[in-house]
Amino acid sequence: MGLAAKRIAPRTSLGWLIAAPLLLDLLWPIFVLLGWETVRIEPGATVVTPFVFVSYPISHSLVGAAGWATLLGVAYWATSRYIRGAFVIGVGVVSRWFLDWVVHAPDLALYPGGTNYELGLWNSMAATLAAEALVFGGGAWLYARSTRATSRGGRLGWWAFVAFVTVAYAANLLGPPPSRVEEVASVTLSLWMMPVWAWWFDRKRVFVVQADLLGRVE
Repeated sequence: MGLAAKRIAPRTSLGWLIAAPLLLDLLWPIFVLLGWETVRIEPGATVVTPFVFVSYPISHSLVGAAGWATLLGVAYWATSRYIRGAFVIGVGVVSRWFLDWVVHAPDLALYPGGTNYELGLWNSMAATLAAEALVFGGGAWLYARSTRATSRGGRLGWWAFVAFVTVAYAANLLGPPPSRVEEVASVTLSLWMMPVWAWWFDRKRVFVVQADLLGRVE
């Protein structure tokens, strides 16, 4: 989603655009380590993941996502005054809740303490792989079509990013389940490097496609 968003908000750094749909997962391990949210490791919980997300209303309820979307969008607007970028960032944060709603087992609430809703695509490996490959592949294709490297770093940094995400995703699916919740949270904290990495190589690329998908809202 972050990669595709570059086509809509070309003046916004890819670092911000990647941080938006990742934000809920950037916050979640911190809240788990603080004891504010709870996850349980249960091999076989779904075909795709061994995690049972017992409680994470601060980071992953729809109301919570809307709140984080507002905060990140306002923070970006305050530093850039680029309203289109701020809007796209806010939508990016909330979009993560709806994408999770498609794949998760019933554990996402509309609001803290509310009823959980999901479609449960994680119960089918084939359907999960097809859906997630479509989203990631489509976003990568749009970003690659919309930008051009101005240096070797912009070219190699981009392709290294794609390769890393692909390998990490495969390792997550094929590797053994972790033994401790603290291990899950600590490893997930490494996601914080993704927006920084995206910011770095995006600075070495230029936008080459005029994006009019939202009209001129500046």
